[in-house]
Amino acid sequence: MRATNNPFQVLGLSATADADEVRRAYRTLVKQCHPDQFLDADEQKAAQEKMIALNLAYEEALRLALPHRAPSYTQSLPQEDAMQLARKMLRRQGPESAMRQLMRATTRNAAWYDLQGRILMELEQYESAHQSFREAVRRDPDNIEYRRGALDAAVALKKSKTLSGRIHHLLHHKK
Repeated sequence: MRATNNPFQVLGLSATADADEVRRAYRTLVKQCHPDQFLDADEQKAAQEKMIALNLAYEEALRLALPHRAPSYTQSLPQEDAMQLARKMLRRQGPESAMRQLMRATTRNAAWYDLQGRILMELEQYESAHQSFREAVRRDPDNIEYRRGALDAAVALKKSKTLSGRIHHLLHHKK
């Protein structure tokens, strides 16, 4: 997967792809490059970077593929509104929906990064979650909840890299 700014190219699609094609391509590519498939630390790191690029491309391609069908996912919102919707979606529909709502925020503060970290923890994307919590801590160094989130993500990341952590992941995420 080469670096590109075109989300459809990242997903291996034409710019006329619809939302269903975007979803299918994303799922296929995620299965191919998920970091848990690799034992080598360098391969895991490269796979994590590909996952981040895929996630960003997926969100943008879906946004572009759905402008007439789902404006509620594409319209920007004030940060607090996006966060409130994200929390609601996290409780009701799961972390993927929550992340889509959170990404609609026009601004991002420490609380936004904390919520992003919590959603990423639900998605078991521990390295990205850790980065989000660290950004929340950077923006508000005295907040103990943000620091606790960063620690929890670091522990989960370390645990996920152990053999028992990889086995647990494979057993609980087998399709």
